Amino acid sequence: MIHKRFAPETRKVISDILTASIQFSLDHRAEAVQHALQFARDMGRDLADQFVGMYVNHWTLDYGELGRKSIQLFLNRAYEEDLISHQQKLEFVT
Repeated sequence: MIHKRFAPETRKVISDILTASIQFSLDHRAEAVQHALQFARDMGRDLADQFVGMYVNHWTLDYGELGRKSIQLFLNRAYEEDLISHQQKLEFVT
């Protein structure tokens, strides 16, 4: 999420940096898992790899139209249930 107070050009730069970072992690998964192990509280490598895969995957890189619709639906329902104070209108940086 990137706040709208940033200019569209800045949001695009931030988005591109995040995308490159995620792609790097996907391309260097073994190293990413090795890094995560220091925070894994005695978790084995296989379980750590599974855990990393839950958060760094193709959906993290680009959740596509289905993902965008899911996020909007989630926020709409939160508003309908009075869990958030105002309706959210998201803009996706692509």
